[in-house]
Amino acid sequence: MAEAPRSCDCFVSLPPGSKDDHVIFGKNSDRPREEVQEVVYFPASVHPPASTVQCTYISIPQAPCTHAVVLSRPAWLWGAEMGANEHGVCIGNEAVLGLERGVSAREALDVITSLLESYGQGGACRETLEPFSYHNTFLLVDRQEAWVLETAGRLWAAQNITAGVKNISNQLTISSDISAEHRDLRTVAQDQGWWSGEGCFSFCEALSLENPPARMQLAQQRYKGGTALLKQHNGAMTAEVMMSILRDKASGICMDSEGFCTTGSMVSILPRDPDVPCVHFLTATPDPSRSVFKPFIFSEAVRAVSMVMSPQYGPDDPVRTRPRFQKQVDRKHELYRAHQTAITRPDDGASLQETMRYLESQCLEEIEAMLRGEIQGQELGDLFYDCVDAEIKFYQ
Repeated sequence: MAEAPRSCDCFVSLPPGSKDDHVIFGKNSDRPREEVQEVVYFPASVHPPASTVQCTYISIPQAPCTHAVVLSRPAWLWGAEMGANEHGVCIGNEAVLGLERGVSAREALDVITSLLESYGQGGACRETLEPFSYHNTFLLVDRQEAWVLETAGRLWAAQNITAGVKNISNQLTISSDISAEHRDLRTVAQDQGWWSGEGCFSFCEALSLENPPARMQLAQQRYKGGTALLKQHNGAMTAEVMMSILRDKASGICMDSEGFCTTGSMVSILPRDPDVPCVHFLTATPDPSRSVFKPFIFSEAVRAVSMVMSPQYGPDDPVRTRPRFQKQVDRKHELYRAHQTAITRPDDGASLQETMRYLESQCLEEIEAMLRGEIQGQELGDLFYDCVDAEIKFYQ
C-alpha cells in the first residue's frame, strides 16, 4: 500500500485571481490523526535587552519587540502550522518567528531565512519516539504580495508572486524563476555535483531527491489537484471558495488517510485597502468538511478563548522532560471534545453539521458586507470568542 502523502497544502489568490480587491490565503494542516490543534493569541510585546525565547528544542535571542499574532498549532509545539499577525501577514508552515518579527511578507521572509542560515532546521516533527522530520516550504502572504520559500538544509530559494493564484504542497517547485536565494546556493550546488554550473539553474532540479519516496510522489498529485482547483476558480476566488477547496476530499487536500488527517484549517481575507481590517477564519477542529470556520479580527480588545486552548502541563510536559516523549498526555481542548462527540452521534450528527454550515455561510455574508462598508463591525475583539462559544452550545 502506498504511503500517505505527509504534506500540507497552502493556497493564495491575489487580484485578478480574486473576485474582489482582496488577497485570499488558505491552508490545511495535515498531521497525525490523534494530534490536537489549538488556536492561541499573543499580544504585541516589548522584551528586555539580551533576553531569549525558548522554542520547541532550542533557545534563540529574542527580538526587542514582537507583533500580536494568532496561531493554529499542534498543542505540544511551541511553533505553529499557520497564523497571522496584526499587520496582515499570513504564513503557512512554521509561522511564529516570521509573524512576530515581520510587518510584511518580505520582512518575514528575511527573518526566516536569516534564522535558517544561523540555526538550520531539524528536530522531531511529531510527539513520538518514532523518527519523523522533514525540511520545510513556506507560503508568506500580505495585502500586496506573496512569497514562496523552499528550503533544503540551510539553503533556500524564494519566488515572488504579485498576481494570480499559487499553491504549495511541501515539495520543491521553484525552478529558474528565483526572486531571492541563499548567497552560496549555486556555489554549493556546483561543489556537490548537483548542478554543472552551465545553463539555467533550477532549484527544484538541483536539490530534489533523485528517487523520491512514495509520499513525495503522492504529494505531487496533491499539488496538481490543488493547482487544478485554483485554475478552476481563477478570477472568482473568495473566502467561501477557498474553504470549499480546503474541504475537497477527491484531490486529497482534505486528508484522511493512513493515520494522517487535516487537523486544522485557516482561510484569510486580506483587503488591499489598509483601512479595511483583515479577517482570519480558523476551525480549531479536524477535518474542514465537518468543521466550522470562525472569524478572528485583530483589535485593541481581543478576548482570550480558553475553549480552543489545550491544557498546560508545565515542566512535566513530555515535550520538555528529558528524555522527551516518554508518555502521552491528554491535549484535547473544550471545543475539540464537543466537536468530536457531536460528529459521531448516529442520530443528529449530519443535521447538526448542516445547521453549522448554514450559520457559517451567514457569518461569511455579514463579514463580506462589513468589508464592503455596508455594516459596521461591532465588538471585533469578541468575535472569535462568541463564535466558538456558540459552536460549543450547538453541540451540547
